[in-house]
Amino acid sequence: MQQMNRWVQIISVMLAVPLLTWGHGGEIHAPNIWALWEFDPLIIGLLVCSAAIYSLGLRNLWRSAGVGRGIRKSEAACYLFGWLSLAIALVSPVHLLGELLFLMHMTQHEILMLVAAPLIILGRPFVAAAWALPAASRKKAGAVVRSPLVNRTWSIVSMGAVAWLIHAAALWVWHIPAMFQATLRSDIVHTLQHASFFLTALLFWWAILFGKRGLQSYGAGVLYLFTTMVQTGLLGIFLTLTSYVWYPAYSATTGMFGLSPLDDQQIGGLIMWVPAGLIYMFAALVMFSGWLRESEKRVLEREARAKLPVIAAQS
Repeated sequence: MQQMNRWVQIISVMLAVPLLTWGHGGEIHAPNIWALWEFDPLIIGLLVCSAAIYSLGLRNLWRSAGVGRGIRKSEAACYLFGWLSLAIALVSPVHLLGELLFLMHMTQHEILMLVAAPLIILGRPFVAAAWALPAASRKKAGAVVRSPLVNRTWSIVSMGAVAWLIHAAALWVWHIPAMFQATLRSDIVHTLQHASFFLTALLFWWAILFGKRGLQSYGAGVLYLFTTMVQTGLLGIFLTLTSYVWYPAYSATTGMFGLSPLDDQQIGGLIMWVPAGLIYMFAALVMFSGWLRESEKRVLEREARAKLPVIAAQS
């Protein structure tokens, strides 16, 4: 019941937040919705450039091959929603609140890693980026990508086990108290944290979704998703059940929302433990269903091949 009351309190605060402007020192000023949005020129520039490159590449591809060819409409929609979720995480009040509450910082990270990253990868951004280049440059870029050094390096880095390890390392290292608190004191460190979370998540989801297909890869995908759910869940459990405040830097701001630093940390741990775990579980179930379909397909192919000699003998 106590935990439920905390959630009701948090939801009430979040509904009221757009009506407030938080100034320096945590003082509440007159209502100003736009003051809660952070239009960092670097972030806005990267968002605009990524959208422009994808849109240009998609237009060129569909003009050449036909609408829906190369990149399906559903995949383009995935990229759009992934891009929008990325903008929400980095530009909307979610970002500002992440500097005041650990639970919102955790929410921001989950949006980056579990919503934006897989949706963008499903949108096939590499295909769109290639088609955004002029034809001559596209051939040169293709030659570079197919070069032995680049091809070998990418093959190693994008292996499921390697991508899993890189992503897990980024997650655990940045949650070391000294590292996490450094992000609240330095914009550069904060940017590095978000970049490492997002980029390693892109690598992880690419390895899961577009790695080498086949019966074995589906099974490996289920394993990597399940183990990621377990190890992120363990971190969430540690944050939720501990009686020690890992990140005292939030102690000066959690009181604005009627929360103690420990309450804030425990709810943040629950976000990593439960909702994030459910997303990994759903993805693992989807991968498992693909595993079953691939198994059935192979059985049918073997049965068809076994029937061929019989049919030939009868004829």
